[in-house]
Amino acid sequence: MTANETIIEYLTSVPAWYLATCEGDQPHVRPFSFAAEQDGRIWFCTATTKDVYRELQANPKFEVTAWRPGSGWIILRGRADLDDRANADVRRAGFEHMAALGEVHDGPNDPELTFFSVAEPQAWICDIDGSWEPLAF
Repeated sequence: MTANETIIEYLTSVPAWYLATCEGDQPHVRPFSFAAEQDGRIWFCTATTKDVYRELQANPKFEVTAWRPGSGWIILRGRADLDDRANADVRRAGFEHMAALGEVHDGPNDPELTFFSVAEPQAWICDIDGSWEPLAF
């Protein structure tokens, strides 16, 4: 299994995971729950109207973490590439996922719905015993 496949499987196996940004010296953490792979990159979905998007525009560095019982937790670090090149399949899946959460968009091509990918990824699977395993990209 590739690093991307491991990360996608891990993130999509839990109801929510957490994405952290920073605005100045203040960290901001919020739940996310959509992840997909396209063209060898991991893609996330948000809206251009949200603070997270504005924060990633100002400082594209972010971290994601998720805990899965019995499997430790994952940390993914990278830089948000905000150039939305999500294909039709990823856009449809992201739109349907967001709609199921109660978000209202005019469809997969709504200009407020945006997808960003992970550039310069680093990731680790960590355990409570202090051990960690880096994932190779």
